[in-house]
Amino acid sequence: MKVTFIGGGNMANALIGGLLNNGFPATEIVAVDPEAEKRDRLERVFGIRCFAASDAEALSCDAAVLAVKPQQMHDACLPLPPFLKQPLVISIAAGLRLADISRWLGGYDRLVRAMPNTPALIGAGVTGLYALPGVSEAERLGAERIMHAVGSTLWVGDEAQIDALTAISGSGPAYVFLFIEALQQAAAELGFSPRQVRQLSIETVLGAAKLVSLSEEPASALRERVTSKGGTTEAALRVMTKREFKEAVILGIKAAKERGVEIGELLGKD
Repeated sequence: MKVTFIGGGNMANALIGGLLNNGFPATEIVAVDPEAEKRDRLERVFGIRCFAASDAEALSCDAAVLAVKPQQMHDACLPLPPFLKQPLVISIAAGLRLADISRWLGGYDRLVRAMPNTPALIGAGVTGLYALPGVSEAERLGAERIMHAVGSTLWVGDEAQIDALTAISGSGPAYVFLFIEALQQAAAELGFSPRQVRQLSIETVLGAAKLVSLSEEPASALRERVTSKGGTTEAALRVMTKREFKEAVILGIKAAKERGVEIGELLGKD
């Protein structure tokens, strides 16, 4: 399976590194990027071939991954149609709808929309996937193989769900980082050293996430079990509930989803 990456940024680096770590041969990977510095790094670190622009040789592949920023996607797509003979095209740009990408590619319809998140940079991501009806089962498996290189995958049956998924898992690491910030600030104000602050906050979140991942019970049940009546946890949760912590998180996620739709509409006008 030959894979070409259009764009050589952070997510392309993560995917290329993940593929190589999973036994994918470097000779089967190509990258296209106009920046010489990025091409030099990709060639030096991963040993792959790089091109400054898309052409027939660069696009002689089984799958092409559009790994450019959403605002750059229109310009990145315009040169591609003459060279798209057979590959599956996977977009990892947030917000952009496949109908718009298809239009920019001259009506090409072998398209998959993927939404990875930043933990993909360390191989711990989760990627939402949606395919147009023309994508075969073999091509869907190919998309999974590529995105599995940086974590788990989840298929959705409606493209609108990708916007919702983006608001949950795509933006989700930022919500967790904010919670860690709050734990760290509280720990610092309670007199712990910087080293202790870091250890307490990060290992608490890692441990809680691992516990819920290994349990068949819902998170609500685990929360209730650790919340003794009249205890310290109950005191904390009472304040958080009064400040509408849970409701704020839910409303924030819904706002992120709506903004994703708006961005898609805005960038898809070209």
